[in-house]
Amino acid sequence: MNRARMVGMTGLASAMLALSLQAPATAADQVTLSAADKVTLTAADKVTLGDVQQAMENVAKTAGVVGAIGEVYADGKRVGQGTAGSRLLDGKGGRIPPTSRYRIASQTKLMEATVILQLVGEGKLKLDDKLSAVLPEMAERDYVDRADEITVQQLIRHTSGIPDFMESGKFDVFDFTTAYKLIDLVKAARTVPRKGEPGQYLYSTTNYVLLGMIIEKLTGHDRATELKRRLFSPLGMKHTYLATKVSDQIKGPHGHGYYPDAKGRPRDVDRLNATIGAQGVISTAHDLSAYYRALNQGKLLPADLQRQMPRPFPELCGGTVSSASGSMPGISSTTFSSTDGRIQFAVAATLKIDNEQAMAVGDAVTQAAKAVLCPGQ
Repeated sequence: MNRARMVGMTGLASAMLALSLQAPATAADQVTLSAADKVTLTAADKVTLGDVQQAMENVAKTAGVVGAIGEVYADGKRVGQGTAGSRLLDGKGGRIPPTSRYRIASQTKLMEATVILQLVGEGKLKLDDKLSAVLPEMAERDYVDRADEITVQQLIRHTSGIPDFMESGKFDVFDFTTAYKLIDLVKAARTVPRKGEPGQYLYSTTNYVLLGMIIEKLTGHDRATELKRRLFSPLGMKHTYLATKVSDQIKGPHGHGYYPDAKGRPRDVDRLNATIGAQGVISTAHDLSAYYRALNQGKLLPADLQRQMPRPFPELCGGTVSSASGSMPGISSTTFSSTDGRIQFAVAATLKIDNEQAMAVGDAVTQAAKAVLCPGQ
């Protein structure tokens, strides 16, 4: 498989639906908040959860998984956590601390969409603005086909029809010598034949490369600075940052993912070229819960703009739970959330297989969410 296809395997789900807080289930399933949490929920607000540790052990048993961590938060307080598998390949390195950082991959796109929609709310941008008007060079220099037809809203929703730059085959995330600019990625996408019309859904990271360029133009700040200023700092996401280096390594203790090389041997992907793509945020379960809680409680966007976020994927637990997910070499991450923002369940699984072979991992994570968030169903 070529690198373009490999790194192009990213998923995004963004529906935010309600998680029931009613408490049937058994006494054994009732979550007891520790004294350290210093929070008391009323009887009506008791949260019923399945066994998080067992759920992570089930994920870790899935073929291709090295390690799995997960944490559940209720009203901003941790009420469950689990870790299984190992930090390194072949059972080495002990277990991954459940509070570790990990790459959130395409969940980054939701954060960039949030910033773009904030700019809309501030009157600096309109959803129906044409790409050629916001970034004139895209049309003037023919960097983007049909730039005079494509709107900001279409970029957000992956309905621009712009091809994914990774399909050009020009990029390798294991290349630690070449630093790319966002415009380099856009130019590469122009060499890929168009597969969709404006208005037609076609998932493409290039959309978010362009949105990143718009953020930088309108704010005068790079994406890392603007994400920190608008999201990470206000929400207390102290362990979250956007990776931007040619040779990027996760800071602090974390699980290592692996990817088969040309001979099928697992290659540690602890380092990646973070100048390739628009999905470089590194975070923790705690910090991600803060983001989704604020988003769903209307603290980041008013309701009319929140509805413009990327289109939803299927719901869980009888229509009460949904998720945002992402994958890249060596990692699959998913955050499950509720419409009212009260409950989050963040899961990260490090891998040792090609992401195209990781469908079973996604299924295992979904089953884990069902077992934890809606036990007995």
